[in-house]
Amino acid sequence: MSDEEIQTMNRPPVVRTTPDRPLPAPVHVAPTWLGPVLIVGIVLAALNLRPAITSLGALFEETRTGLGMSGTVAGLITSVPALCFAVFGVTAPRLSRRFGPAAVICAGMVAVTTGLLIRPFADSAAAFLAASALSLAGIALTNVLLPVIVKRYFPDRVGTMTGLYSMALAAGTSLAAAATVPLTEALGGSWRTGLLMWALLALVAVLPWLPIARASRPAARAERAAAADSAEGADVRADTGPRIVRSRTAWALACYFGLQATGAYITMGWLPQIFRDAGVSASTAGVLLAVTMVMGVPLAFVIPGLAGRMKNQGAIAATLGLFGFAGYLGLYLAPAAGAWAWALMLGVSNCAFPLVITLIGLRAKSPAGVVKLSAFAQSTGYLISIPGPLVIGTLYQHSRGHLPAVAGGGWDLPLVLMAGLLVPQIALGILAGRDRTIEDECGMRD
Repeated sequence: MSDEEIQTMNRPPVVRTTPDRPLPAPVHVAPTWLGPVLIVGIVLAALNLRPAITSLGALFEETRTGLGMSGTVAGLITSVPALCFAVFGVTAPRLSRRFGPAAVICAGMVAVTTGLLIRPFADSAAAFLAASALSLAGIALTNVLLPVIVKRYFPDRVGTMTGLYSMALAAGTSLAAAATVPLTEALGGSWRTGLLMWALLALVAVLPWLPIARASRPAARAERAAAADSAEGADVRADTGPRIVRSRTAWALACYFGLQATGAYITMGWLPQIFRDAGVSASTAGVLLAVTMVMGVPLAFVIPGLAGRMKNQGAIAATLGLFGFAGYLGLYLAPAAGAWAWALMLGVSNCAFPLVITLIGLRAKSPAGVVKLSAFAQSTGYLISIPGPLVIGTLYQHSRGHLPAVAGGGWDLPLVLMAGLLVPQIALGILAGRDRTIEDECGMRD
């Protein structure tokens, strides 16, 4: 062996790097407790995504009278959730990139708690609206980022975890609808007390997200550093950004989300009033709304799992829409006589929400794609849903003022409109259910 060969063997190895292939960032191993605490945090956060809305629905008549709202202003109040979800939901991707999704969800839960603490002490409709908007801003951020947390930490159990938090969301919705009136009466009968007590549930939800946000901080910093140093990371951000508007699937999902949200917020805001105008007592009307919401508990767990096993989910969307048709027809013909049946049918129809959340996870390949699709579909969808409750409130006031003798308080025209919106909803659900991804449609990178 020559001296040159010996020198070559003893020479230390050279690690070569190229500008387009930087060294990988260090891997941060998540603590063993993070998984179980994340599941608890997801469930508690989901429990608090609707009580701010359905508790108000159960006491809407008392709140409206106490604050001196007209029918049109009351319709505006029921449109505020959709407006806040659209305005604040669109900021979620940017906040998530900067602080990490767990930290943003933690801040969102704090905002929900604060708004619910302030709202009952409002002395005007404007102050009530502002406090509600604070809570709804926190809900909006959490709405968008929970699917991202699921995709990131449970990539092989998207359907199961989506079903779990959809079930928790439905449970919180129905609990607030059923328990608000009885608890209000037990605590003295003030609608302010009835709304205030839901701040306690929101406060509990903050607790697990504090350690989750702290434990997720190193991973969030590593991701920011990798994205800043890697040319490939910059390309991914560019690819997954504005090009999403070119995806037909993204637009179908956004419009489907908007129409199902329209139906859901009309139901949560006005269904108790429909039953009360038909002669049903206030407490029973609240329980009927709870029945509508509680249908989402088992179905929110079943539908995502079923959708995850199917290549095309259009049939599920069509079936849910047909249940909605049956429910609205029943409310039109015999609102009081068949109240329990109509509440059940509308509850099944409202399970379009867990379906569309599952579709967001299925129609994107990567966490980056999911966060963009989730923000786009939810923000655009909630913008679409804003006019619905307001129009229903205006029609209700007009019908009540001009047709006082009509049984049911003049709900015929609003109910026809609600049923009519299900036609495009079904069509869009079939389009969104096709087996394709936004990355494939837009040439995005995974």
